[in-house]
Order: sequence, then C-alpha cells, then structure tokens
Amino acid sequence: MKMIDMGIIEDEAAQTAAEYLMIFGGIIVIVLVAVISYQNYVRGLGGNLTNGSEIQSVENNLQDINQTLNQT
Repeated sequence: MKMIDMGIIEDEAAQTAAEYLMIFGGIIVIVLVAVISYQNYVRGLGGNLTNGSEIQSVENNLQDINQTLNQT
C-alpha cells in the first residue's frame, strides 16, 4: 500500500509520453513507406528533367508568346 500513498499509480505522465512516441513512430513508418513506394517514380522524373527536352519546349513556347505580344 505504500505505492498508492506516493501517487505512483495515479501518475499518467509516462503513459502520455509513450502514446506520443507511438504516434511519432507511426508517422515515421508512413513516411518511409511513401518514400520507398515513390522511389522509382522520383528517379524517373529526375531523368526527364535533366534531358531538357520538355524544359526547352516550354521555353520556346514562352518566347513565341512573348514575340506575339510584343508585335501588337
């Protein structure tokens, strides 16, 4: 009965800390699963951007629009 008198059983601070730790751990697991799932997609996307064909096409279109607007 000495533990009840000291308030150890009524103290819930450790339980709250453990719950926060479990929530944080769950978020980390979700992020890791998302990163692993989209890893190939992100790698493929980087290859397309370094190619430059799409970027060059957008730049050419913007220059055409700029020339058209400056003519009027």
